[in-house]
Amino acid sequence: MAEYFDRIAGRYDDWYRTKTGMYIDRIEKWLVFSMLQSKSGKALDLGCGTGNYTLELKKRGFDVIGLDASEGMLGVARSKGLNCIKGDAYSLPFPDESFDLVLSVTMFEFIYEPEIVVAEISRVLKPGGEVIIGTMNGRSAWFLFKRLKSLFVETAYRYARFYTPGGLEDLLRDAGFTDVRSGGVIFFPSFWPFHGLAESLDRKLHHRCKDIAAFIAVRGVKP
Repeated sequence: MAEYFDRIAGRYDDWYRTKTGMYIDRIEKWLVFSMLQSKSGKALDLGCGTGNYTLELKKRGFDVIGLDASEGMLGVARSKGLNCIKGDAYSLPFPDESFDLVLSVTMFEFIYEPEIVVAEISRVLKPGGEVIIGTMNGRSAWFLFKRLKSLFVETAYRYARFYTPGGLEDLLRDAGFTDVRSGGVIFFPSFWPFHGLAESLDRKLHHRCKDIAAFIAVRGVKP
């Protein structure tokens, strides 16, 4: 997978400059940061890619480091002045209880043993520390359209596995996390043109309709 992301690193951020990309980025960040309780501290952006969330955490006052397996993605992130390193999510290169927050957005789709990664997240979190994991939802209309497209055009969705809100919650609870809760946004496929209406519904339905949302996030606390 790192090789695929190396190939697309140079154009990865371009999508976030499109009208759809700006809407997606804005509403996903709204969901993630509405769930986050911590306001400062030491943070790990796990699977940081080109540093989209690393930069946001830095702007919000966190002492943040990004980690990713793709050197191409890391090159773009570092060009933004971010502290990012190459590493393996299955064996994090940090001491026990190093972080107040671990955030991982759209990385878990591309790992095959999520229980090991969650155990590593727990290891590097301080007691009382938060984890937030964001992924694509396999039950959404967005997913179905993108999965079909990936049969004909190579996209990241061709290589991804997907989760449900309940599946993410179980993943954290089984690892011993407490105060576990989830939410979801994006209820229309990617070609839906009315982003203002979509964003209004996202904010109203992020809890009640999370099972069919395209983007889902789960939060937990290390006891």
